[in-house]
Amino acid sequence: MKKFLLILSCFIGIYASAQEELKKDSAVVDTIKYWSVLGKNTLMINQAAFSNWVGGGANNVGWLAGLNYNLTYEKDKDLWENIIILGYGQNDTKGQGIRKTQDVINVSTNYGRKFSKSWYFSMGAGFQSQFAAGYEDGNNPDAKKISNFMAPGYLNVGMGITYRPNDDLTVTLRPTNARWTFVLDKDLQTAGSYGLKNDGDTSLLQFGFLGTAIYKLKIMEDIYLTNTASVFSNYLDHPDRLVLAYGALLNLKVNKYISSNVTVDLLYDHNQIEKTQLKQTLGIGFAYTLANGVKRSDRKDSQWWIKK
Repeated sequence: MKKFLLILSCFIGIYASAQEELKKDSAVVDTIKYWSVLGKNTLMINQAAFSNWVGGGANNVGWLAGLNYNLTYEKDKDLWENIIILGYGQNDTKGQGIRKTQDVINVSTNYGRKFSKSWYFSMGAGFQSQFAAGYEDGNNPDAKKISNFMAPGYLNVGMGITYRPNDDLTVTLRPTNARWTFVLDKDLQTAGSYGLKNDGDTSLLQFGFLGTAIYKLKIMEDIYLTNTASVFSNYLDHPDRLVLAYGALLNLKVNKYISSNVTVDLLYDHNQIEKTQLKQTLGIGFAYTLANGVKRSDRKDSQWWIKK
């Protein structure tokens, strides 16, 4: 939880800086706000209770908290997009105790310089990890530990091009991308664990191609689907062993403060496990969306695809 608060503090600092820059730009040109801050804060709660229920069942209560923020700066030919996704959840089931149900840290930044309509030369970085330890047997703390904070942790840094015709579609291709895998938990520093070459190693460096895509779709009023996908190929060792990831977030808005989320995540990483990984969550609860600033590309006088 301390790690969650530390990262949250860093996020607040970035947000404050963005707001200060927004005020400066607005003072000069009050018709265009170059900074856009769009964020969603959620707290999902689920509960089940049984008494003399012939069908059986165990009393349980769970919660899931998350932040999903997009901070974007657009001015002239410059495009700087920052994405912060944090999530953590637990479930307490009678007879089993507390188990972790959600744990994600995903922070990325990408700067682009436009060279053609919708195309940018870009460079950026991304970081992924988790807050707490993970265990076998459904996250049973008494079982074997298989992951922890920065075990693994992934850092991607690279250069390439970005295609962004509108705010709903972003595709980035990086033919030069360095990917560091960190394993800072001594219990997991064994040869083969997350691709480590030798016992006691703390990191693994890979160099290759990284492609990422984000596509947002409005299915109907108050129902939105966000798709994310990525592929990585290591030039230096077994380039055929692709690291593939896909995520879908379906948001069903009830009203301003209540919504329901359905998430599906698929992952294949040969260095983690030679099987396809699947995670699915469903929750309903409180949600608060923060929107501050209108990006230049949101203005109808600059949306070329609307003019068709």
